[in-house]
Amino acid sequence: MATMESLIGLVNRIQRACTALGDYGGGDQAFSSLWDALPSVAVVGGQSSGKSSVLESIVGRDFLPRGSGIVTRRPLVLQLQKTEDGQQEYAEFGHLPRRRFADFSLVRKEIQDETDRITGKTKQISPVPIHLSIYSPNVVNLTLIDLPGLTKVAVEGQPESIVQDIENMVRTYVEKPNCIILAISPANQDIATSDAIKLAREVDPSGERTFGVLTKLDLMDKGTNALDVLEGRSYRLQHPWVGIVNRSQAEINKNVDMIAARRKEREYFATSPDYGHLASKMGSEYLAKLLSRHLESVIKARIPSITSLINKSIDELESEMDHLGRPIAVDAGAQLYTILELCRAFDKIFKEHLDGGRPGGDRIYGVFDNQLPAALRKLPFDRHLSVQNVRKIVSEADGYQPHLIAPEQGYRRLIEGSLNYFRGPAEASVDAVHFVLKELVRKSIAECQELKRFPTLQSTIAGAANESLERFREESKKTVVRLVDMESSYLTVDFFRRLPQEVEKAGNPGGNPRENPAGANIDRYAEGHFRRIGSNVSSYVNMISETLRNSIPKAVVYCQVKEAKQNLLNYFYTQIGKREGKQLADLLDEDPALMERRLQCAKRLELYKKARDEIDSVSWAR
Repeated sequence: MATMESLIGLVNRIQRACTALGDYGGGDQAFSSLWDALPSVAVVGGQSSGKSSVLESIVGRDFLPRGSGIVTRRPLVLQLQKTEDGQQEYAEFGHLPRRRFADFSLVRKEIQDETDRITGKTKQISPVPIHLSIYSPNVVNLTLIDLPGLTKVAVEGQPESIVQDIENMVRTYVEKPNCIILAISPANQDIATSDAIKLAREVDPSGERTFGVLTKLDLMDKGTNALDVLEGRSYRLQHPWVGIVNRSQAEINKNVDMIAARRKEREYFATSPDYGHLASKMGSEYLAKLLSRHLESVIKARIPSITSLINKSIDELESEMDHLGRPIAVDAGAQLYTILELCRAFDKIFKEHLDGGRPGGDRIYGVFDNQLPAALRKLPFDRHLSVQNVRKIVSEADGYQPHLIAPEQGYRRLIEGSLNYFRGPAEASVDAVHFVLKELVRKSIAECQELKRFPTLQSTIAGAANESLERFREESKKTVVRLVDMESSYLTVDFFRRLPQEVEKAGNPGGNPRENPAGANIDRYAEGHFRRIGSNVSSYVNMISETLRNSIPKAVVYCQVKEAKQNLLNYFYTQIGKREGKQLADLLDEDPALMERRLQCAKRLELYKKARDEIDSVSWAR
């Protein structure tokens, strides 16, 4: 059977570990749910209702700042840890880990200084909590949250919104279903005006989570008592009301210690004619034990859901760790292996883009099927093969000796001039595919989750891939220009062999050119003659255009796409193998933010696994 101390101590240890990682309500939303799932006690009351005195009575130490007006200006998460008898009492702050405070007057000063650090020496408030753990043999295992006192008006130095700001801050704690509300009300005021009870009724209308505490019973007018409240007649809660008698201001000024104050409190209830019959259920010591017993029952009920939440969180954290990647080995061989594995991961994604497994590769086909044919159609052959230009080029090619039958040199010049226009679309196709490949490299780098850990390696691989693409582009341009030049360097013979027959047929429809030599001579210098030459050249150029339309894509794919698929990082591989350990380590220099994220995930994972193990090891009465 698990003891009450073991159950509550387990929750306290988990809460302290959460605190060390910043995993508490209001912190990292992704990891605050475990803190929220753990039961805790929020101390709620109006200003000067005696909240601080109640907390000090439970702890048995003077450690809270005192004064008039708003003193608690930040939530104080107070975790009490019971130690073995005879051990020294000490305190630790979450913002000062591993520094122990044995002097509790220094604890008070540190609370004040830490409050001022966030809010300044003003009367402003802040929702950022202060975390304080107290280890003592005189306490019970408990987590208490001291919240700023509820107020009705803003005083000088405070914004008009302070009243609502404080209420909103208190609500963020007490609205949580696992929060136990310790509602502090002074006995010398009408319970109907209690700020704490009013708020508790709104967030916990059934009263299941609310414990009512009456302070200042000794300050009530003579002849009056608070029995109607304590016995549940004025306002009934599901849990019994507890009366508290705190130290008076004179006793505080005289530094009356808490041990003596507790003894005086016991004597007050034991000898009181009004409350003597309730003495065993009154006082700060009874209140602490009552809260502990209730916490034990709440924890027992919550253990299955807490365990389920922890298991779910562990699964999410392990998935996150897989996503972030494990720490890198320090030896050069392992680092080189890691780099090569990352390169392969990137290369795999890049190939998937090209092969259709991922979007983007289809844009290369779009270059060949749309962009290249459109560019070929827009070439200025109409202007180049106009009658005027044909006459000019043919005449210039003839020189002083006009051509006799067919102007062969004129044809050659017209064809070569026409074929030169194909260079533009050919090179434009190369550049368009190069742009697509560069964009696919960028996308592949961005989609490679493993590479996101290493921005230096990421940029290095991107640079190496782009350098390779530049080399492939240059080779591809040379190849497609060669295709055009090859067509210019050797014209198809059959095309010229048809020309004399066409001239003869045009000059003498009867078929005998000698019968009409003058007609042939006239025809050679007429507009129809030059138009016919332009038409013949256009037919030849169209034939070459169809050929290049098919051969340019083949050359581009062979020189660029295929090379990118097979050899994109080959040069990088040869260079990376020559690097020393320090250079390899530089490539694996992770993003500091990602390293910090992995460290935090690892700590949280360790915390959750330890919490699961502790919960599994604790047994309790069924």
